[in-house]
Amino acid sequence: MTQTTGVLTAPHTAEPVRAPRAGHAWRRGGLVLGVLTLACVLALSIAVGSRTIPLDTVWHVLWHDDGSAQADIVHQLRIPRTLLGLGVGAALGLAGALMQALTRNPLAEPGLLGVNLGASSGVVVAIAFLGLTSPSAYVWFAFGGAALTATAVFALGGSGRFPTPERQVLAGVSITAVLGALVWAVLVTNRGTFDRYRHWDVGSLADRDSDTLLRVAPFLIAGILLTLTLGGRLNALSMGDEAATALGAHPGRIRVLGVAAITLLCGAATAACGPIWFLGLAVPYIARLVTGPDHRWILAYAVVLGPVLLLGADVLGRVLTAPSELQVGIVTAFLGAPVFIALCRRRKLGAL
Repeated sequence: MTQTTGVLTAPHTAEPVRAPRAGHAWRRGGLVLGVLTLACVLALSIAVGSRTIPLDTVWHVLWHDDGSAQADIVHQLRIPRTLLGLGVGAALGLAGALMQALTRNPLAEPGLLGVNLGASSGVVVAIAFLGLTSPSAYVWFAFGGAALTATAVFALGGSGRFPTPERQVLAGVSITAVLGALVWAVLVTNRGTFDRYRHWDVGSLADRDSDTLLRVAPFLIAGILLTLTLGGRLNALSMGDEAATALGAHPGRIRVLGVAAITLLCGAATAACGPIWFLGLAVPYIARLVTGPDHRWILAYAVVLGPVLLLGADVLGRVLTAPSELQVGIVTAFLGAPVFIALCRRRKLGAL
């Protein structure tokens, strides 16, 4: 690998990977703008709901819990929901960026590669065979399912002499098909499990209390911190295993840490809110448009943009169907589908 002004030559790509034209000042400015947008979305998530409360009342009860019905709504429902969306959005955005970096595949996403469905399989087992009914009780089972699926996808997709991005996606699709068949085999033969699972499977921030947030928060924080430490090493890995080793990195160790982080992030997020599709695909894609291929910046942007998109979709779902609500998993699926189609139409799909 050679480095000249603004150009990194990757030995495993036909063309040099050019550094973005945008400089550090531009990327810092974009990150500050993202943080300001996140602050606005957080405020909207607390102020807007299926039940209309005047803004001055929301502001008053936010700082003075007077025991009124409006104060209960703000403190018991909207604030925990907003904080959960903040953590889950950051987790899914980072998980998508991490999976795309490890596989060097812009199509890699927790849902597309079957990790979300692996977590769902663990939850189905918990409901059907152990009788668990609370989202906070699903965490370890979701972790187990996500860990097994992530390991299987990376093992199958990375096997052979010439692993390719298409093989990684094919492994994810194949495992998703198998897990989907197993999940539905349980659901169609157990009506009680189906009734509880269908409410969880939509993907929603609603009806999650502060206990759910406290259960998953340590795992979300651990996964986020672990992922943020991998930015520089992911840049080395993007040059290929031989170049990464020459730079002093350890490709095997990076992948193990990456899979551990993906398990923490996806397992906790899916256990708390159910499967939420396309967020892990859209966030790194948008971040890369601004930052270029530097994973340190991509991860920083993913922490900010993930909650912006998730909480923005959640607020949109509350406004569009008020006084009822449209679950956030449905809204993100509608918003993420055009991004997926745009990615599929790009010529250099595998060039990360």
